[in-house]
Amino acid sequence: MLRVAMLSYWHVHAPDYTRQIQQIPDTQITVVWDEIPGRGQEWAEKLGATFVPDLVAAVNRPDVDAVIVCAPTSRHADVMVAAAQAHKHIFTEKVLAATVAEADRIIHAVQDAGVQFCISLPHRSRADILFARKAIQEGWLGQVTLLRARIAHTGVIDHWLPPHFLNPEETGGGALIDLGAHPMYISDFLLGLPQRVSARYTHVDPAVAVEDNAVAVLEYANGSMAVVESSFTSRFSPFTIEAHGTEGTLFISFPGAPIQMQSRQIGTEVGGWLQPERLPEPLPTPLQQWVNAIRTGQPAEPNLQAARNLTELMEAANRSAREGRPVELPL
Repeated sequence: MLRVAMLSYWHVHAPDYTRQIQQIPDTQITVVWDEIPGRGQEWAEKLGATFVPDLVAAVNRPDVDAVIVCAPTSRHADVMVAAAQAHKHIFTEKVLAATVAEADRIIHAVQDAGVQFCISLPHRSRADILFARKAIQEGWLGQVTLLRARIAHTGVIDHWLPPHFLNPEETGGGALIDLGAHPMYISDFLLGLPQRVSARYTHVDPAVAVEDNAVAVLEYANGSMAVVESSFTSRFSPFTIEAHGTEGTLFISFPGAPIQMQSRQIGTEVGGWLQPERLPEPLPTPLQQWVNAIRTGQPAEPNLQAARNLTELMEAANRSAREGRPVELPL
């Protein structure tokens, strides 16, 4: 039996991780800790688990083998370092931390402890994203000159995001660091880390303390660019990925719609737009990969380096938007 502690229900995805872990055989949530005791106690009662108000005591309990971290981003470093020092395996909601300095604290603690780690970067497991990566690696698009990735929802304009998700002290930012983390880590997954990051944030709702509309431009040493777009203020905006290159173009757009690709490197005897009939097998969810890693000793795919890269990109974007200038990488 894998015994898991839920470390906070601050994040909106925490209930979903609870459902996922309950559906995995031979796993059980035994302990809940929360920075808001009333919320933690309520969830512990729902789950038949033990609520422990002290973080260090919670992670050091003998009935805890692993932890799921859904605490505020601002608390990630303290929470995960405590868990690693207690030699507990760690699954965390993205982002790893708001700054590279905090991310490195976590990484060093995890490496020193030798525990299994996984961050929730779920779109890296999708069959269509894996196909896009293969298309780029195989050179079917030539050199990718422009990658565009956009994700958006109506969390601000329809007022369904919880207020604490719009608190910059807890989150480290708004639309980009939260929702925009998905297209940002996809850009890294497909093209790697850029040389330079520029970002612009706006406030569609002036009462919101964090940006609710954001764009970041990633510039690469070979002249390629990636455009990352995110918003809490767009309706009916699908998760869209475009890769345009010197030899071809690929589109991943509306939910359920097939991938569209045209390339001079394949299918030239047919020409026109192609719809691939066979995609790579999707990977298990990050949470399932983490459980598998604990049980087999084989690391999960969304690893510490991917987690650090995402933090570095986000810190660079936040700094660029704040200072009104491009920011060079590495930080």
